[in-house]
Amino acid sequence: MKTKQKNNRKRRRKQSWVLNLVLIVSMIVFCVSGYQLFRIGKGYMDGRGEYDKVRDIAIKDRKEEKGFRVDFDKLMKINDDTIGWIRFYPEPKEINYPIVQGEDNNVYLHKTFSDNENTLGAIFLDKGAASDFTDKNSIIYGHRMKDGSMFRHLQDYEDKKFWQKNPYFYIYTPDGKEVIYHIYSVGQVKETSNTYQTIFSSKEAYRKFLDETMEVSEYNTGVKVDVDDTIVTLSTCTAASDENRFVVRGVKEKEVKVQ
Repeated sequence: MKTKQKNNRKRRRKQSWVLNLVLIVSMIVFCVSGYQLFRIGKGYMDGRGEYDKVRDIAIKDRKEEKGFRVDFDKLMKINDDTIGWIRFYPEPKEINYPIVQGEDNNVYLHKTFSDNENTLGAIFLDKGAASDFTDKNSIIYGHRMKDGSMFRHLQDYEDKKFWQKNPYFYIYTPDGKEVIYHIYSVGQVKETSNTYQTIFSSKEAYRKFLDETMEVSEYNTGVKVDVDDTIVTLSTCTAASDENRFVVRGVKEKEVKVQ
């Protein structure tokens, strides 16, 4: 009987030790997970706060439809890689950011406009593009952030009704121009897609490229694009896979002097 009781005590001690170990490991996992969530949340908050400050500094007039002005002199003092500002009206109003261009496309993947390390990164023009958006196809990149910032809301254009209400985006340039782009094609593509072609050997090659961008669109917008036009391709990641991208393509419709 005593031997049995002794064995039972040993078994209970062993079970207690195992339970305590499981509890300790669980607490460690919980703390690490909590810290990671806190760090991610703080990163989002810091990044969004930073861009709010940039808007407060740079936007002269916040009138939604007319009178929108950007103070590029102030932006240049913060970051001399500044080459423009992108804005949607009326939606998605969350996309309202300075555009930069680095010597390498990796520079602004995890560095904000104000030169801080942050997963939000910045909205940036492809390193090989003309900084005045005069290329046949100018490509602008931005992250798809879970908090809705940066280029997350490009995917709102999966819905044709959304496009019908918001068919334009606007790029402002340091020489005082507002360039209006009419969205003519949207959709998901592979990162190796011809969508990212920027140099064309002839008008026929460019025509073929434009036709392809319309063919792969998720819906027919009816917007006409010709070989004498220039386009801007806005590109972001998707939730589908690392190889997929979501793009919104706009054709330059007109430009006006705003300052």
